[in-house]
Amino acid sequence: MIQTLMTLRGVAVITATSLAAEIGSFKRFQVPTQFMAYTGLVPSESSSWECRRLGSITKKGNRHVRRLLIEAAWSYRYQPAVKGELKKRQKGHPTNILGISWKAQNRLHKKYFRLLGRGKESGKAITAIARELAGFIWGISHEFDGEVQTNGAD
Repeated sequence: MIQTLMTLRGVAVITATSLAAEIGSFKRFQVPTQFMAYTGLVPSESSSWECRRLGSITKKGNRHVRRLLIEAAWSYRYQPAVKGELKKRQKGHPTNILGISWKAQNRLHKKYFRLLGRGKESGKAITAIARELAGFIWGISHEFDGEVQTNGAD
């Protein structure tokens, strides 16, 4: 699992190991939004009748995982590319995992600059990127679980 998480940009050995240790099994999260809520990266809500207002992040989840995701999200400021250490970390992984990793790079990079273009401050933009990165991590973990079950059944 750690090696698979390391296929994402911004997630190296320490981050991947810490995520695996803090979270344990990703199977307890049936959908990505449950994992995002676990990290505390979802917006708070103040609703009254038809009026629905979203506020700052809840911070109700695991603060260590939230910190790791926010630190990893900073790497998505740079142009999407697979080179150097990331290329070495991705070697030998299935194409479906690498596809998720590449999709994350493209989408998160574009989203960061789209949010900055709309006038968001960089800290808020990075928090939004970290929330979406949590969704990609959930996706990779569930693809990995599927690979293990398929390979283990042979």
